[in-house]
Amino acid sequence: MPLLEIRDLVKVYHSDAGVLDAGGREVRAVNGVSLDIHAGETLGLVGESGCGKTTLGRMVLRLIEPTSGSVRFNDQDVMAASAGEMRRLRRDMQIIFQDPFASLNPRMKVGAIISEPLTIHAASNGGNGTSGGRLTRSGLRDAAAAMLRAVDLDEAALDRYPHEFSGGQRQRIGIARALILRPKFVVCDEPVSALDVSVGAQVVNLLKRLQQEFGLTYLFISHSMPVVRYSSDRIAVMRRGEIVELGETEQIVSAPRHEYTKTLLAATPEPEYQLGG
Repeated sequence: MPLLEIRDLVKVYHSDAGVLDAGGREVRAVNGVSLDIHAGETLGLVGESGCGKTTLGRMVLRLIEPTSGSVRFNDQDVMAASAGEMRRLRRDMQIIFQDPFASLNPRMKVGAIISEPLTIHAASNGGNGTSGGRLTRSGLRDAAAAMLRAVDLDEAALDRYPHEFSGGQRQRIGIARALILRPKFVVCDEPVSALDVSVGAQVVNLLKRLQQEFGLTYLFISHSMPVVRYSSDRIAVMRRGEIVELGETEQIVSAPRHEYTKTLLAATPEPEYQLGG
């Protein structure tokens, strides 16, 4: 059984009526997408900007409510979950955001940013931490320090602010925040698109290592076919809100069937670095 089952997911937006368009118009950002993601795998979701990739990823987590369709995570109906059930589900379903500059609160120190999910979820559980014990200030700091080490940052970063770090370091902080609750599933929403090539390669390799260490399952969203090729077990190609091709990574790359997939492959040159190295 898949860890995540997406069935006929649709998101419709209605634009405001304009001078020449009295009724406005309907925009289908996601149009009937169905996907399965299995425990321990990385499914790469690739397509050009505006094709609906991020909308799909956020609907899976119910950060955006779908117009119709269903999502089941670990055999639980995500769309039917109550507020309390969603809080519990989000311990196991997290997201790494695209922009490492905008996704971190500039007024909070790194230690507080990373440990905040523990504080929030402990409060919703009557003050209990992830291991069932009471959360203490030293316990939060220790947990944040451990996650910093996991993403190859020194624990001295705990007492510094986001503006003191580079883009790649900020993204590592965002990854540490996403993993502090030990989730099972993570949406990686264009996690390297805001970084330069060499730093992006380091972050992709870090994500692959963390996947092995923590037993993670990824939905890896990107507009870059080379990035999803090196990071993913399977690839889903998205165009205008629909999945036009789905298959094993090497099959998609070596023998694409859809013309849009061929266009993506031809339009994106191979990077000079080896992501998997």
